[in-house]
Amino acid sequence: MKNVVFAGLILSSFALACSKREPVADTAQELKLKYDTTAIDSFSPGAISVDVARQIRMSSQKYQDSLKEVLKLQQEEKRITLELEKENKKKEAAEKKLKEAENKSTETKTE
Repeated sequence: MKNVVFAGLILSSFALACSKREPVADTAQELKLKYDTTAIDSFSPGAISVDVARQIRMSSQKYQDSLKEVLKLQQEEKRITLELEKENKKKEAAEKKLKEAENKSTETKTE
């Protein structure tokens, strides 16, 4: 009886060892990246020089809009600074008048 059980264990281990297993995936093929574009060498006919690329970017609508926005902001800042300068001049003039009025009143009192 022991031999039958032992033989059964050995046969089942052989059956499991010989069963079809899933093949191991080839990792070398999975690591290859596929690009939908090709690299353009700087000397190839499709290459764009840095200056031309800069001109293309500068002519874009987004770039032009950003320039307009910057100009608007600069004009607004200038307008605000001019208003502040006018207000400061008015305050200084008012303070001078008050000091002159105080000086005249103190001079008349002392005489």
